[in-house]
Amino acid sequence: MLGYSHVLLADVAGNGATFYFLVFAILAGVVGAASKLAGVHHVRAWRHDSLAASAASSLIAWAVTALAFGLACKEIHIGGHRGWRLRVLEAFVIILAFTQLLYVMMLHAGLFGGSDGYRDHDYGVGGAAGEPKGPRV
Repeated sequence: MLGYSHVLLADVAGNGATFYFLVFAILAGVVGAASKLAGVHHVRAWRHDSLAASAASSLIAWAVTALAFGLACKEIHIGGHRGWRLRVLEAFVIILAFTQLLYVMMLHAGLFGGSDGYRDHDYGVGGAAGEPKGPRV
């Protein structure tokens, strides 16, 4: 059994950056998936607070993905024998870094844009039913 696992790992064995690349690629995948769940929640709620949470989590996910992107570039630059599975993972991380940057930019465009169409309510502001809501001058 030991010889068989060695054959399976021989296709993944790369250089000195491989271990760190794999760790950050897995971490970027998990954090990115959590960020996408926050994005789905924002689409369902469509409020400013859900937009802020989604934008913050996407920025953190992109930062971890950018770290994995840098390690993928470092691994390609160092060279050595890298199996086809490792090269495919490097390509996925490189593509993911740019598509996730596009996702972050789109969310932040909504964050700094107008408030047209959001379902924000002034909860707890104002008095009785006939009084106008908002600050008193």
